[in-house]
Amino acid sequence: MKSMGVIGSGQMGAGIAQVAATAGYSVILFDISEDQLRKALQSIENSLTKLLEKGKISLDRKTDAQQKLRRTTDLLNLKDCDLIIEAAPENIELKKKIFADLDRAVKKEAILATNTSSIPIAEIASATKRPEQCLGLHFMNPVPLMTLVEVIRGKKTSNETHQQCMTFLRSIGKTPITSEDQAGFVVNRILMPMLNEAAYALEEGLATPEDIDLGMKLGCNFPMGPLALADFIGLDTCVAILEVMKKEPCPLMKRLVKEGKLGKKTGEGFYKY
Repeated sequence: MKSMGVIGSGQMGAGIAQVAATAGYSVILFDISEDQLRKALQSIENSLTKLLEKGKISLDRKTDAQQKLRRTTDLLNLKDCDLIIEAAPENIELKKKIFADLDRAVKKEAILATNTSSIPIAEIASATKRPEQCLGLHFMNPVPLMTLVEVIRGKKTSNETHQQCMTFLRSIGKTPITSEDQAGFVVNRILMPMLNEAAYALEEGLATPEDIDLGMKLGCNFPMGPLALADFIGLDTCVAILEVMKKEPCPLMKRLVKEGKLGKKTGEGFYKY
């Protein structure tokens, strides 16, 4: 692999593009919004500057990464990419449409990956004529700092596709683990019920948000409490993942989402920011 595309220039898409470009890959970042693309590139610039100031990357590496990045609103500009990673919102119909469009737009040898955190890979891949070249690459947030990536094999994902992506991930400094195509995969299958239970504990008046989080931080040596983590992930994302896993989200969490209190990104969730 030499070139890649990223679909979606939100926090996850921008992070994936940044990490790949910093590792030396040519990256085309796609979004339907030119304004969003400009914001994403500015965010990447800010992130690279912070890494430079902390001595994590050299000035030459920063400059090279910026030169490796291009933006586009035309899907056909991804036609020669070896790997395309979709990082759109957690909506099955949206993801299937993107994969169907990509299947027609890019070269037949290209691998199509989704950054979904819970939606079945086989269902997304069914929108294409190349299911053996489709799989899940679930990056953790924030992408530049978190080393883990879950590699999820669909029912028809080939061994060659799996191995190529494992090699790619290691080349960009990530540590991959492989999961079968089951709801929640590895991390969210274990994590999301815990975050949901913390929300129930708060709703039932067991303790304050601060004490629930402090208890789990000091009692389990977690770097962040479950309620703060849910806010960081986004309560809307947590609800969507729980529903895909067929787990009933806590009514308090669903109520906050309806009120637009999605966590850190909106300034309020379980906590105010």
